[in-house]
Amino acid sequence: MTWEQRWHPLRQEWVVVAAHRQDRPWHGEVVGPARRTAPDYVPDCHFCPGNTRISGLVNPHYTGIFVFDNDHPCVAPDAPLELETPPGIYRNRPARGLARVVCYSPRHNLDLAELPPGEIENLLGVWQEQYRELGARPDIAHVLIFENKGEVVGVSNPHPHCQLYATNFVSKIVETEARAFAEHLAGTGRLLFQDILEAEQKDGRRIVCENETAIAFIPYFARYGYELLVAPKQPRPSLAALTDRELSDFARVLKRVLIMFDNLWQMPFPYVMPLHQAPTDGGDYRAFHFHIEFHPPLRKPNLLKYLAGAEIGGGNYLLDMAPEETAAELRAQPEVHYLEAGADG
Repeated sequence: MTWEQRWHPLRQEWVVVAAHRQDRPWHGEVVGPARRTAPDYVPDCHFCPGNTRISGLVNPHYTGIFVFDNDHPCVAPDAPLELETPPGIYRNRPARGLARVVCYSPRHNLDLAELPPGEIENLLGVWQEQYRELGARPDIAHVLIFENKGEVVGVSNPHPHCQLYATNFVSKIVETEARAFAEHLAGTGRLLFQDILEAEQKDGRRIVCENETAIAFIPYFARYGYELLVAPKQPRPSLAALTDRELSDFARVLKRVLIMFDNLWQMPFPYVMPLHQAPTDGGDYRAFHFHIEFHPPLRKPNLLKYLAGAEIGGGNYLLDMAPEETAAELRAQPEVHYLEAGADG
């Protein structure tokens, strides 16, 4: 049994590890196994090629990656600058920016995990272009790219895609990370993420895969059972700063991680996947280290990790399984995607 607190240096908070709780009796709600049954093309899908979106615009008959402005944006470039002043101590400010959608493929049923490494590399290139383009705008302080995958995380359209929020403010978690990176450099003269990588490589138990320039690991301070980070080994403030070689290596490690997740329970593995990149507000972010985070909500094939009293009420994440054990589970997965292996068999 383990009762332990572990410091999360990026979020600057404590995580409680109680790994023996994973097999506790459970009489609550369970989720059914996620299976792919959709065809390549769905006539009423707003994201499929040639279909009409909710805005009335018609998608082109695209054959690769398709980027378009979100029809239901959370921010807008023409959001009002003059707002009514709230009473008392309350404050407000405009939420301006752009929101976009990136469809990975014209195929409705082809998840990111199933894209060939070359196509994943192409997608990373599109993300680079979007970060550069949007981040160069003087009214944009931060570009957040993320994918929500699976019904259990609230996906409204199953066509594989991600979203981009380019905003006049910096997302709270990235703001916290940027402060943690800067404080560590100022206090120690070292780069925080390099110290994290050094500790993970020295221990070794939580690394799930790596190559010459990229690495994937379940961090010592994970808050979810299968939370995982993918990062370049060299300090890079954003995906756009990766060299061609680093981009290729990164795509291959990302592909391996996605296959591990799906193979673990022989199902499309749900997750929230944000890219944490340096803000674009002109600040000093030399200490920032780009990385992709995976926050999978399942702790077993049919059991959600619910955020309840300790997390929502108390503000401390409670981890029901040891990161060292879940990393070993992922490392044990075959390199071939289970659907491809089934087709070959």
